Amino acid sequence: MPTYKLTIAYDGTDFAGWQKQEPPDPALLGAAAPRAQRVAIQKLEPGLEPGKPGRIALRTVQAVVERAVREVVREPIVLLGASRTDSGVHARQQVAVFSCSGDEKDETPETRSRNLGFHAEARRRGEGETHGSESRATGSRVIGGWPESRGVERLLRAVNSRLGEDVLIVGAEVVDAGFNPIRDCIAKGYSYTYWVGKHRPLWERRRAWHTWVDLDIEAMQRAAGYFVGEHDFAAFVAARHGKLTTVREVYECAIREVALEAHTSFVPPSRVLRLEISGNGFLYNMVRIIAGTLHDVGRGRVSADDVPGIIAGLDRVRAGPTLPPEGLCLEWIKYA
Repeated sequence: MPTYKLTIAYDGTDFAGWQKQEPPDPALLGAAAPRAQRVAIQKLEPGLEPGKPGRIALRTVQAVVERAVREVVREPIVLLGASRTDSGVHARQQVAVFSCSGDEKDETPETRSRNLGFHAEARRRGEGETHGSESRATGSRVIGGWPESRGVERLLRAVNSRLGEDVLIVGAEVVDAGFNPIRDCIAKGYSYTYWVGKHRPLWERRRAWHTWVDLDIEAMQRAAGYFVGEHDFAAFVAARHGKLTTVREVYECAIREVALEAHTSFVPPSRVLRLEISGNGFLYNMVRIIAGTLHDVGRGRVSADDVPGIIAGLDRVRAGPTLPPEGLCLEWIKYA
C-alpha cells in the first residue's frame, strides 16, 4: 500500500480554509443560524457532499483535493495535511499525504470491500466504473489504487486535471508509510505582505493587506528581532486555541521591503513590506497577531522596545490586532 506525499499551492481567497468543514445547514436553521454559518454557505462547491444529513460541505482545500485524488485512484482515501490554514490564507508549499492500494497483490479483504462500496457509489452518481485510462479491470470489477509503477508524474497530472484554477499540485513523491506531515515537520515558514499607500491594490488585492499609514520600517525591523528565540507566545494566540502549551521557537523574524515591478499596478504603492517568519511551529492566528503588532510599531502606536514586555506579559490585550488573512501565505515546510 504506497503512501504519496503531495506538495500543494493554492490561492485561499475562495476557500473556507484547509480543513474539511461540515457545519449545520443555515437554510434549516433559518434566522437562528449564526452569521458565520450564513456567510459560510457562500463557499460551497457542487459535488462536495456532507457526510451527515442536515449539514453542508464547505469548499475547503482538503475537501477538493481529497475528492480529486479519490476520482483518480478510484477508492476512498484520507488526505492528511501539515498545516490548517484559515479561510483566505494562501500557500505555496502545503504538504499532505494519502495511502491507497498498490498492486493487485496488495489488495486485502478490507480494501476489496471498500473498493466495491466506492464503485457502487460511483455508479449511483452516474460516474461509471472507469475514469480515463487510470482504472484497472479484473473481470467485471474495477480495482482502485495507484501502484508505484504508474509513476508520480502521471498521478500529479491526473489529480491536477480534476482541480479548479485556484489550487495546484506542484510536487508528488512516494514516502515511507509512517511519514506524518504534522509530526515529522521540523520547521515552517510564513510571510505576511503589507501594501502601504494611499490607494488600495487592484491586481494584488488577494495577496496583500492594504494600510494607508506610512510605516517606520526601521522600527518594525528592530521589533521583529525580539520575536526570535524560544518564548511563551500566549499573548499572540487566539482564544480557544486548543494547544497544551503556547511555547514555540521562532528561528527568523524580519521585515523586508519588496521591489514591485511597475507593470503590476496602475497606481503603485509607496512601498510593499513583507514579514518573513519561520519556526518550529505556530499557534492559531500567531503570525497574523505578530503582523498586527509590528504594524502598531510601524505606525508609532507601540514602541519597538515595548515588544519584549508584551511577549513576557502573556496578555493578549497588549498585543496588536489580528490582521486579515489575505496577506498571509504558508511559504514552505521543512522535514528532516
